[in-house]
Amino acid sequence: MNTTQNKVQKTNDFNEITYGRRSVKLYDPEVKISREEMTEILAEASRAPSSINMQPWRFLVVDTPEGKEKLAPLARFNQNQVLTSAAVIGVFMDMNNAEYLEEIFGKAVEHGYMPKEVADQQLKVVKPYYENIPASDLRDVNLIDSGLVSMQLMLAARAHGYDTNPIGGYEKAQIAETFGMDKERYQPVMLISIGKSAKEGHPSYRLPVDTITTWA
Repeated sequence: MNTTQNKVQKTNDFNEITYGRRSVKLYDPEVKISREEMTEILAEASRAPSSINMQPWRFLVVDTPEGKEKLAPLARFNQNQVLTSAAVIGVFMDMNNAEYLEEIFGKAVEHGYMPKEVADQQLKVVKPYYENIPASDLRDVNLIDSGLVSMQLMLAARAHGYDTNPIGGYEKAQIAETFGMDKERYQPVMLISIGKSAKEGHPSYRLPVDTITTWA
């Protein structure tokens, strides 16, 4: 049973989504998120842009007690988030994402998003690029794209009435294998805890636009 009913409130208010988002360290452990709603959130997050629409992000959703028991030792300094949240989403980048080239361009043609001749022409360029790109350059591209989907995921969660916290402190070298994933192919980007806060996150100071912007 989804116990989130009457505890969360969806919103389309962009100011509330943006300015109301906080990084939450402690969640209400009674609040759960159905896999149906989590699928909606992930689908919304996956509308994020990516280089050549390659969508290199992959998600590991840890939402069972057994999964959290496996994850908690790998996130030693962030165990509160792991153990009290409704779920923790591991965001990974697929270093073999070129395997989906044909599907991505083929489905674009099938759905009428792209003429076949355009798709064929782009594939002639994109396939050799991915076959020859150095691993370090591919990692850089995939890391940027996975960062974009991570931020969109947190905003989508906020729109559904949930709180989140991006986590960078965990055992990156162990997490893929712990959950039966190929660690060479699936490389971790971050963990994102999601649920309903039991303790409101603190507001934080942001540098003014004049400090961070150069106009030309």
